[in-house]
Parts: sequence; structure tokens; C-alpha cells
Amino acid sequence: MKLALTAVTLAATLATSAHAQSLTYPVTRKVDQADVYHGTSVADPYRWLEDDNSAETKAWVVEQNKVTDKFLDAMPQRLPARRIYTELYNFERFGIPFREGGRYFWSRNDGLQQQNVIYTAKSLKDAPTVALDPNLLSKDGTVALSGLVPSRDGKLIAYGIAGAGSDWQTWKVRDLATGQDLDDKIEWVKFSSAAWTADGRGFFYSRYDAPKDGEKLKGANYFQKLYYHRLGTPQSDDVLVAENRDDKEWGFGAEVSDDGQLLLISVWKSAGSKNGLLVLPLPKGRFDGSFAGGKPQAITVDFDAMYSPVAAQGGKLVVRTDKGAPRGKLISIDLKNPAPAHWKTLVDQGPDAMTQASAVGGRYLLSYLQDAATLVRVHGADGKRLSEVQLPGVGTAGGFGGRWSDTETFFSYTSLTTPAEIHRYDVKTGKIELFKKPKTAFNTDEFETRREFVTSKDGTRFPIFIAAKKGLKLDGSNPTLLYGYGGFNISMTPAYGVTAASWLKMGGVYVIASIRGGGEYGSAWHEAGTKLNKQNVFDDFIAAGEWLVKNKVASPSTLAINGGSNGGLLVGAVVNQRPELFAAAVPQVGVLDMLRYQHFTIGWAWATDYGTSDKADMFKALYAYSPLHNIKSGATYPAVMVTTGDHDDRVVPAHSFKYTAALQAADTGPAPKLIRIEVNAGHGAGKPTSKIIEERSDMLAFIANTMKLEVR
Repeated sequence: MKLALTAVTLAATLATSAHAQSLTYPVTRKVDQADVYHGTSVADPYRWLEDDNSAETKAWVVEQNKVTDKFLDAMPQRLPARRIYTELYNFERFGIPFREGGRYFWSRNDGLQQQNVIYTAKSLKDAPTVALDPNLLSKDGTVALSGLVPSRDGKLIAYGIAGAGSDWQTWKVRDLATGQDLDDKIEWVKFSSAAWTADGRGFFYSRYDAPKDGEKLKGANYFQKLYYHRLGTPQSDDVLVAENRDDKEWGFGAEVSDDGQLLLISVWKSAGSKNGLLVLPLPKGRFDGSFAGGKPQAITVDFDAMYSPVAAQGGKLVVRTDKGAPRGKLISIDLKNPAPAHWKTLVDQGPDAMTQASAVGGRYLLSYLQDAATLVRVHGADGKRLSEVQLPGVGTAGGFGGRWSDTETFFSYTSLTTPAEIHRYDVKTGKIELFKKPKTAFNTDEFETRREFVTSKDGTRFPIFIAAKKGLKLDGSNPTLLYGYGGFNISMTPAYGVTAASWLKMGGVYVIASIRGGGEYGSAWHEAGTKLNKQNVFDDFIAAGEWLVKNKVASPSTLAINGGSNGGLLVGAVVNQRPELFAAAVPQVGVLDMLRYQHFTIGWAWATDYGTSDKADMFKALYAYSPLHNIKSGATYPAVMVTTGDHDDRVVPAHSFKYTAALQAADTGPAPKLIRIEVNAGHGAGKPTSKIIEERSDMLAFIANTMKLEVR
């Protein structure tokens, strides 16, 4: 590979239709790099941008941001969009309360705080006190809370923090009585929470070995290990509980049963939903490191289905699974005779997809999706259906956590035009009481949401949710923003967000598409959008766009698309395949180089959805839709603004860097092709309020500018 030594320079001026701005893109240096995949040579001229530590890459980031900032600053929509977004973001928000050790815990944000604050109280009627304020952990709000777990007696909290949006976490322990942290410090944690033993002497957690120098944000993450940390001891003394030296892809999630007698270990090998399940006895609710109750024992490690523990009672383990039931069911496993032949069905699968199950108050609360909207059914200890939770409407509900002995639980309810309300549910009586309802500047009475159904290229039918001002005129002139994801069994359901609300207030229409690849209709729906079937996802999203045009909600000149992460892949692929269908596109933190994604951080785990270029058939499929490799020079593209964070260690920013460089170098018409790189930010989790407002209002302003939408 030849490496030229020329620095990033500026060149060639391109005109743009957006208020006739003149754009000068940085010319990105090309290198003589090509890789051969199964006999096919594939050029990778921007490989050097994968080195996020190099001075040249950092200079490239600076130059790209200069161009983008200049363009955005000149847009008349930028300041009004930011004002609207700030106004709508500035409302009191609450997290779902939970109870532990005779105390309630919940999060609250007064409106524009950078990070949510954790509060606690012994009674819901008592004045709460601050358990933890992440805003005090950094001056700029870029240190975020990544997890919080109280001890069983409610006296201590283990909490994880992450800086600059990184997936890497450091865990600490705080004494609630004093408000002071103990000396305990756990480092190099990633993709893990904490699980306290019932005696409160320590907790289980998972971690990786410390990365090599220069590899912290891009090195592949393998060989995760499960440990037990005893309070008051150094991390070097932590007890190794589980690992797999023969399979580098094994990872571990741990939780302790309600009675404290059992450690439930979910073993994952990828970002897919199929997992293994181990159990470790905890005699007398403690773990002294001697494995007095024996080593972890496998219930299953076939990785043939999803196995999610729900409850452990009386020697029986209740598990939600899609084994032989693609829409999900509840089974009971006798721990004295745990072979699959002896598993018993407690609640069989039905016509709707079971998405969540919890065991509270001697009941099983089972959440389902019916055409992408939530239903919650209540079943007795014997599995018999008893009732249904009466939700406020057609929308999305979540929560319903707690213990078998609890008498209450809490849940949130939201729709595209309803900010999340928090409700208390009495498990025995079924009574629902409103706990918190936010007051916002968004007038929900002015807007409405409707569910429509779209037929895809192969005849598959799926729902879309359309939010708009009441009395919408169907003349094709409405500025419309279509959002999608389509992957990893993640369901797209109607939920309130400030981005959608701001777009609606700006006069637009907001649409969510529940396409294949998600979990809206169970595991079969998910698998229909994976690997060699991935094109179905793009076909569905294109069909949603075509439906909006055909039914005169929008037109190609007033239709924009947006998605993040896997949704960024969706946007990038669809823009290449149907550039004439859209006016603007914003792929956020997208997976855009489908031939090399598996070489960075946790990317290898996505192979369950994508497959990898290591296999000939998958290479052919990936190469056919990879956004980086299918940019059509000579075609007229919509306006594109790529967004990423320079500290993204989930989907490394090289994806966005290389894609943008290729897009700017190609002949794709006069519309702008920009990248907005957030400095000191990651994939999205824990992003401070100020950065959220700036980034997302810029996205809406960019789209409005493209459509010449006046924003006041």
C-alpha cells in the first residue's frame, strides 16, 4: 500500500441548490489500497481515515467541520430550528420508578440539564433526595451515567459512568447515607450492568482485558469475562466466575434471582437474540468465591433461540423464549431436571409477538406488539390469562419491573404525539394511577397519529405511523420526514420524541416505518431482514417512501429520510438505490462499510444480522448494497448530511469518514454532501442535552433548507 505524504487540502467549488451557497469540499487524499475478496478486487482509497489517532485524520475532521459549519451557519432555518427544539426539549422528564430495599429510585431532568439526575425516597409522598447527580461529574456534561443498581437493602448503589459517549464504563459504589463514594473502582467494563448478591457484600459484572495502546476506541472486543467484586477489595482480587477460553465471542450478562439463591447468567455470542443460559447456586444468598454450590451449570448453550429469565421460584426457572415459537412463549424449567425434553409451556405463543415478560406480585405481566403497538396481558402463577392492562391508547408502553413479592409496578406510556407519562399499576386490583405527566410546549391537541399499512416489493405488508397536524391536506406538498431502523430485532413503535415534535411544529409530517429486520412480528420477521434477506429491509423502506408519494402525503421534493446506526446503513443503502425518491437524507452514526465493519470494536457481533465478507455468498450480498461501495457517480443525489462522533466506539467514525469522502469525490449532482462530526461525543448514549439539541436541530434545519421550508 502506497501512502502519499500530502496533507488535506481544499479544492473544487460546487454550487448547491440550498440558497445558492457555494461549497468547497476538502479533497481527501487517496491511497493505492485494494483488497481481494473471493477473487474480486475492491479498492479502498480512504483506508487511512480508519486511523482516528493520526494527525492527518484529525486535520480532515477539522476541515470537514469548517465546511459544514459554514453551510449550516448560512441557513436561515438554523437558529429558528434550534429555538424550537430547545423550547420543546425544555420540559420536566421522569424515568420509570423502581423499588429496592424499601426505597424508590427514579430519574428526573428539569428540562435542559445535561444529564438526568437520580432521586430516591422511602415513599412516593416524601420529598425525594438526590442519590446521584451526573452533572457534577464533568463541566461539559460529557460524563454520563451508564447504569445504576442499588444493593438489596437500599443502602448502597453501584453505578457506571462513561465519558464522551464511549461504551467503556467505570463502575463505582456510593453510600446513600453519606453521599460519598467508597474506594471501590471497577474498570474496563463494557456491555454489562451489576448484580448484587443478597447479602450486599459485592456484585457480579463483566469486563474485557485492558486494550492495547491506541486501540481503546477501535480495537476488537473479545473474550469478555464474568467476575465477582467483593466490597473493600481491589479489582485485581475479583473472582473469575465464568469465561470461555475456546470461544472469544462469548459474553456474559448476570442477574440474581429474587430469593437471592441463584445467579442467572445469559451468555451471548453476538448482537442477535439467540443466547445460552447458565445458573450458579448462591447458598444463603452469598458468594464467597469458593463456588460452594458448584460451578455454573448450563441450562442450554446451543444458541438456537432466545432464552430470557423471568423468575426463579420453588426450584423452577421461568423463561421467555422463541424456541419453537417465533412470536414468543413462556416456559417452566425444573432445575432438578433441566433437560429440554422436560421443559413445560406455561404460556403458549399467540398471534402477537411477545416482547417482554416480568414477574411481579405473583403475576406474569406479558407485553406484546399488535401491529407495532403495545398490549400488556396479565397471567397467573399457573400461566392462566387473567386480564389485560388498560393502556391509555394505541402507542408504546414499557417498564413493568419489580419482584415477585411486590404489590405494585410502574410503566410508561407514549405515542408519537404524547410525551411519556408514568403510571403506577396495582398488580392485585389492576388499578392504574397517574404518577407523573409532563407539561410541555408541544400542544398534543393540534396533532394526530394514524396507522397505515404498506405493501412491499414482495407483497409483505407492514405498518407505518404518520403524525401530522389535524386536517392534513393530501396534495403532495407536505415536508415529510421518514424514519426507519430495520435490524437486530429492535421494534419501531410509536413514541414521542423532541425531534418528531419539532418537525411537526415546523409544519412537517413525521413517519415511522416498522419494517422487516425488527421484532414487530417476532423472530421470523427479524430474520426476514437479515443476511441474504437484508435487501428486504431496503425494499420495505423504499415502499414506505413510495406509499407516501402515491398517497400524496409527500412528493420526492418534500420527502426526507433519517436513521441511526443500523438505520444509518438503511439510509445510505436506500439513497444509493433510489436517489430520485428523496430530497434529503441524514444517516447518523451509520454502518456504511459493509466489507470491513467486523474488524472494529464490537462489530464482529453484528454478523448475525449482516453476515461477513469472509464468506463468498455474503460478500456478494454485502458488496451489492454496502453504502460506501455503491455510490452512483453520474446520478443526481438528494442533499446528504452524515453525522457521527469522533469518540464513537460502537460504530467507529471511519464508516462515516470514508463514505463522506467517497460521496464528495463522486459526481452526484449539486445538492450538498456534508458531514457533521461531533467532537468529544460517541454513538449517542449519554450525550449531553446541549449536544443533542445542537445536532438534531441542525438536522431538521438542513432538511428544511433543502425543501425551502420557512421556519419561524
